[in-house]
Amino acid sequence: MSPTRESPSASATGPSAAPGSCAAGHAKVTVGPGDAVEQQLCVRPGTVLSLVLRPRTDDKRWTAVRSSAPALVLASGWRVDADGTSRASLRCAGTRAGAAEVTASAKAPDVAGAARVAFTLHVSVVPYTTQG
Repeated sequence: MSPTRESPSASATGPSAAPGSCAAGHAKVTVGPGDAVEQQLCVRPGTVLSLVLRPRTDDKRWTAVRSSAPALVLASGWRVDADGTSRASLRCAGTRAGAAEVTASAKAPDVAGAARVAFTLHVSVVPYTTQG
């Protein structure tokens, strides 16, 4: 599956994507019911991603977003709207290159236990090439 792209610069690509196909500046990734539970996105350093998680169709609700490498991709601004849509801002490091997994957890509100990862975004931060 590919993320819903509402910005022409946001593209779902693999970590070895061609340099010109990586999102830069601002991008928005929207995930809805029926979308793949794992996606990949190539971005440039300093890119700010808006992650929008549409309400789930099962009895679970989005509970949190976490980054495997907060120094590279920092998740912040988590909120859940009244309709169940959840949002987070993902800020990519301004100078570093690397990869991080951003995971979104979900659980049923009336069930005890920890939330489980329900969506994973594999973010590859690819620096601009320098001309010599």
